[in-house]
Amino acid sequence: MAGSRRQGPLGRTGCANDKKAEELISIAKRPQPWSPEAVGQIVARHRQREGALLPILHDIQDSFGYVPGEAIPIIAEELNLSRAEIFGAVSFYHDFREAPASKPVIKLCRAEACQARGVAMIAPLLEADGRVEIETVYCLGLCASGPSAMIGDRVFARLDETNASRLVDEAIA
Repeated sequence: MAGSRRQGPLGRTGCANDKKAEELISIAKRPQPWSPEAVGQIVARHRQREGALLPILHDIQDSFGYVPGEAIPIIAEELNLSRAEIFGAVSFYHDFREAPASKPVIKLCRAEACQARGVAMIAPLLEADGRVEIETVYCLGLCASGPSAMIGDRVFARLDETNASRLVDEAIA
């Protein structure tokens, strides 16, 4: 159809400015306790894929909130890779955690677009609140509606000093 626009997750036109920072893209999942069986199921889902390691690590991270060290030998054996190769991938990519977070994590974008839109004024407010851990990321893909942050799978845009405290409340909820 000429002139029609597909509805996106952020509103009628899919533009981030249709909603404020409380707009959710998806609902975050709570991590489950790790188990060798769950890791085996994740590996089984991906093992026939070319380049299966990163999708496996991402699914493990999504499931447990981190990549347990005990999962490395399981993955290595199933993919016929060395433990060093698995550990190398886990330690190289900053998104993978080797231990569960002690506090809720807010990923705060500090890329150039968010810097230009005022993340430097929001960061100290978030960092001063000891109830959350602030993790720096470089680009959440919301450059036109920054500063932006992410809690789990939920993305927040157009952050300012006023809604920064609501962001912390959302993270600890």
